[in-house]
Amino acid sequence: MSEGTHVLVLNAGSSSVKYQLIDMLDGSRRAAGLVERIGEGGGRLVHTPHDGERREQVQVFADHSAALKAVAEELAADGLGLDSPELVAIGHRVVHGGQRFTAPTLITDEVVAEVRRLIPVAPLHNPANITGIEVARALRPDLPQVAVFDTAFHATLPEHAARYAIDRAVADEHRVRRYGFHGTSHQYVSRATARLLGRDPAEVNVIVLHLGNGASASAVAGGVCVETSMGLTPLEGLVMGTRSGDVDPGLVFHLHRVGGMTVDEIDDLLNRRSGLLGLCGDNDMREIMRRAEEGDPDARLAFDAYVHRLRKYLGAYYAVLGRVDAIAFTAGVGENAAPVRAAACAGLEELGIELDPELNSVRSGAARIVSPPYARVAVAVVPTDEELEIAQQAFALVRAA
Repeated sequence: MSEGTHVLVLNAGSSSVKYQLIDMLDGSRRAAGLVERIGEGGGRLVHTPHDGERREQVQVFADHSAALKAVAEELAADGLGLDSPELVAIGHRVVHGGQRFTAPTLITDEVVAEVRRLIPVAPLHNPANITGIEVARALRPDLPQVAVFDTAFHATLPEHAARYAIDRAVADEHRVRRYGFHGTSHQYVSRATARLLGRDPAEVNVIVLHLGNGASASAVAGGVCVETSMGLTPLEGLVMGTRSGDVDPGLVFHLHRVGGMTVDEIDDLLNRRSGLLGLCGDNDMREIMRRAEEGDPDARLAFDAYVHRLRKYLGAYYAVLGRVDAIAFTAGVGENAAPVRAAACAGLEELGIELDPELNSVRSGAARIVSPPYARVAVAVVPTDEELEIAQQAFALVRAA
């Protein structure tokens, strides 16, 4: 195969495409960008080369094919087109891989067909991921393309953690089990945390807290995920920006029978009108913290509910692991909201968890320890890099092929 070192990472959404071109020699970004409002009026492409000025174009992108062709033109303008000999693979983020896809996978017609069969368990994400794959394969049918699945890192959950306690025949017929999501982030951050400690990932137990608008936790024992907060769908677990996280399943029946709500209305409520937004009318943690500081009771309730759920999972995952070497905060809230980190760890000194207030208050884009040197459990802030994780997995697979 080519001795090139570039991997193009694509993350196709229903009306958007995010992309990064990464040089695997040093992990640097050669280019990055976003196409949004695909299939709508006023589409926009923002492209940023690694050593140049950001370029923006506003036009109608009729479909993903038109969007990716425009991306190819932007890359070509930088001498990095899809026909470049430096490009050795395209890595695709695919949200749901079910039980079959537990590792990065070379994309074939059979793989696409299986990802399509998984649409019922990922109706919001897999169709868009498939569209991105099909368009990219049409543009470069000769180039290896690799699917990297959000669920794959969590495929190591022991059966007693992955199973819901419902009738097994029903569960098996409808593929009902806990799959987990944000897997590329949890995998990257758990390894990066071990490196930060100067230790082999196989020796380190880490609780990873991926706190963005979507939020999830994982317990990683020696590099292997043994528990995670999201389940059959990304709705389970922590309080999120617009998602409820854990609720009594009976809530659904109550809202239907007593509230007269349809299944679609309940789905919309729990996924798009709940979480922080549902509690205080805002899903931006920066704004919530500002409002809470000014005495807004709704914002204070939202902040406290968010932190309470986070602390419950911290304690639960400490018990699951038995020994915790590090807690890693990542993603937008985890990396930037020092008060969230402080509140989550407050009063846990008996568990060996403690923050250094001065270190915790420092804003930095670098991975860092924010606990005092004597703390038994290291508390770290580790910026996630899902695109680099996808590129590394895709590159390793095509190199080994």
